Amino acid sequence: MAHRFYVPVMGTGFTNDSPLRIAHFGIDSVISLVDDKLIEQMGIFYAQKFSLPYEKVLPKTEHARAERIRRYLNLINILVQQNFARIQAENLNGNSEKDRYFQMLPTDDPLRIRYLAWQKMPAGLERSAEEKNLTAAMCVGSIDVNIMVKLDRPGFDDAKEALRGYAESTLCGNTHLVLSAGINQSLFSEMEKYPCFYRNQNGGFDKKIVLKISDFRSAMIQGKFLARKGLEVSEFRVESGMNCGGHLFPSPGETLPKILGEIKQKKESLGSQFLGAVQKYYAANGLDVNRLIPFTPQFSVQGGVGNYAESEMLMRDFGMNRCGWGTPFLLVPEATLVDDETRKKLAAATEEDFWISHASPLGVPFSNLRTSSAECARKQRICEGHPGSICVKGFLQNNTEFTDRVICTASREYQKQKVAAILKSDLSEEEKKQQIARVYEKSCICHELGNSALIALGLEKSTAPVAICPGPNIAYFNRLYTLAEMTDYIYGRRNDLAAKNRPPIFEQEEKLLKLGMRS
Repeated sequence: MAHRFYVPVMGTGFTNDSPLRIAHFGIDSVISLVDDKLIEQMGIFYAQKFSLPYEKVLPKTEHARAERIRRYLNLINILVQQNFARIQAENLNGNSEKDRYFQMLPTDDPLRIRYLAWQKMPAGLERSAEEKNLTAAMCVGSIDVNIMVKLDRPGFDDAKEALRGYAESTLCGNTHLVLSAGINQSLFSEMEKYPCFYRNQNGGFDKKIVLKISDFRSAMIQGKFLARKGLEVSEFRVESGMNCGGHLFPSPGETLPKILGEIKQKKESLGSQFLGAVQKYYAANGLDVNRLIPFTPQFSVQGGVGNYAESEMLMRDFGMNRCGWGTPFLLVPEATLVDDETRKKLAAATEEDFWISHASPLGVPFSNLRTSSAECARKQRICEGHPGSICVKGFLQNNTEFTDRVICTASREYQKQKVAAILKSDLSEEEKKQQIARVYEKSCICHELGNSALIALGLEKSTAPVAICPGPNIAYFNRLYTLAEMTDYIYGRRNDLAAKNRPPIFEQEEKLLKLGMRS
């Protein structure tokens, strides 16, 4: 890998074309596989833009969701390879995209050092030869995907269909499947169907597995289950339960330093704990045990990282291999897909605008922006006597309290019936008021999280409500940044992007944990 950071998945669309934007610079990023309809719209858009064939999947097509995902990933793979080949073919002249590739590398990276030395070399055969060597050493960023393993509607098998789409795509070698939000034994078992997750003839992986974990215990539980299926984890990705954007999964009573400290102390045992089970599976299923070349899993951390000193501390003191930088990249148009109006609101956001909400129909705390157009629209509907949303996509339908079929707790249908039940209850007037407010707080995040991407591409009206889920760091970054500015900031080549009053990562986590426990 070229960089010591990656851009993690954000929302359902904010990073879905990030590989097109930054992979040719060697930067890894993660695509969300939640919204296959959004994915298809983006696929059609980019295929038309670059004059490539692309067909819409008919609703009645078998495995339609998987097919939409497969086609999009195949398209992204083609375009990323084209982008990378294009900049490799450029000449180094100080201002080309190829120059930017080397300029944005970590300060102490040997390749960057060689590039800077090359710039001082006199014209001649030696300089030309070194330019060819530099070009050959370039590597493209990884095209990764994320599946929220618990996001499975009854009868739809959303997670399994997303897995199928990814497994059957042409992505190969430089790609990772990031599994998040807990354990789904049925999904993990489904992975046995796909040879791409097992060792290839060279002892490597065509598609690597990354587990997003909350602590060492979750790494052990999930890793052991996968190992019994012969599946190996290439990377364990630790996420701060409160400092990240989107859904928040705090570990009760445990903060990030304690979690990372335990992982550092015990991580060497992870590989050895799983190897025996993997070998047993290979032997029992006729797979070549000799392909199990020993390797050491990578460890990364994300959620709340906000400056060079913090990322270096996490890698140095806790043995992490790299850090995920999410929220600040929402203000980097070269890296993420966000509509202009929402970026302006993010840049203007203060600490008070960040909110640990109960907006998610999943019942999990959700980081929110008070000034988002979706939040404003939600409040307006309540004022007008029409609370709740029209359920457009239904990815979060999980409630049967009032119906035989599953519906979403953010939907107008559910909220009308729930409020009626509360009003008929024996609760005090104050308790009724509080419970009704909690019902109305639910928001249509599956559809409205994707609107920003569609607006940015000109595929949706600018008036469509936009939900966005930044982490608390958004309060301390107050303008739009270039990709070069952000990478320079990440690697400590400049220190003027974040506000000086930004609290350190662990202090911020303690503060948010207390707020989350009270909410």
